Amino acid sequence: MAIATYCLVAVDCPDPPALAEFYAAVLGGEVKRDSDDWYDLHAPGGHRISFQRAPGHRPPDWPSADGSQQLHLDFTVPDIEAAESQVLALGATPLDLDDKDGSRGFRVYADPAGHPFCLVTG
Repeated sequence: MAIATYCLVAVDCPDPPALAEFYAAVLGGEVKRDSDDWYDLHAPGGHRISFQRAPGHRPPDWPSADGSQQLHLDFTVPDIEAAESQVLALGATPLDLDDKDGSRGFRVYADPAGHPFCLVTG
């Protein structure tokens, strides 16, 4: 029996409304303001990602020097080339695009606040 129910992922960032709008453009859904420091993206399928103002936010290093795992988001896409073009136009930065001619099945980007996320072939 589960002891908890999933609620959301909260992402620290310097500009919550801007980052919420970036992910709304990637995933669809509706952005709702809770306060100047907290915005929620209600994505299709009932998922919620929240964006919390973090003064002095520093994006994580990708990949980290010590090999530790970092939080990142994965998004399945039907056409990785088309999706890549779209996220780059929205302000994403490429981090690792070597998908081994498709055999690796994902590419890594940073959102406008520097958080890593992956586009994954479906």
